[in-house]
Amino acid sequence: VQLQASGGGSVQAGGSLRLSCAPSGAIFSINYMGWYRQAPGKTRELVALIHSGGKTEYGGSVKGRFTISRENENNAPAYLQMNSLQPEDTAVYICTGQLAEWGHKMDDYWGQGTLVTVSS
Repeated sequence: VQLQASGGGSVQAGGSLRLSCAPSGAIFSINYMGWYRQAPGKTRELVALIHSGGKTEYGGSVKGRFTISRENENNAPAYLQMNSLQPEDTAVYICTGQLAEWGHKMDDYWGQGTLVTVSS
């Protein structure tokens, strides 16, 4: 299993960006997909997760500004729409998912980080 992340970049405060994370492989089941982020000198924090069935979780600092979505189908990508971005949202955003390939147990996977830079 691989998680292919895309999107990100630089934007001014108040702007928007969209991230995507696409799983590849012979996916049998997905428990959840989403993103964490890590800013320089800070610990990794939850941004958003979407569970099978559609339940969502958000980190406190992004609630009301970010929206995670995903079709409930194997191999469907997850999307993170980020609106009203602020300089404190600057971080490396890391895609994650708990998935199982055919013939394998459920496991946690991480994609490559995507840098989001918000200037004031």
